[in-house]
Amino acid sequence: MGRTKKVGSAGRFGPRYGVKIRRAVAKIEKVQKSRMICPRCGAKAVRRTGFGLYRCRKCGAIFAGGAYTLRTIVGESVAKTLEAKRGSR
Repeated sequence: MGRTKKVGSAGRFGPRYGVKIRRAVAKIEKVQKSRMICPRCGAKAVRRTGFGLYRCRKCGAIFAGGAYTLRTIVGESVAKTLEAKRGSR
């Protein structure tokens, strides 16, 4: 199957749906299927198990996160704000 070199997992769509949508799908799936760093043990062993659910294969911890990534942009900004408030006390 030679059509996945440029578009990755979106090669399964062939010429359908347009380049822009296929590239967006490939980008999302690349992040979604990759391993992430566990906030509990620090190992790069967290995998997506379902919609917004992530599990560390090393320590067994289960986390709720974004639909495609463990940490969302909004979640990171909230965490920074809370950390700043804790530090100012």
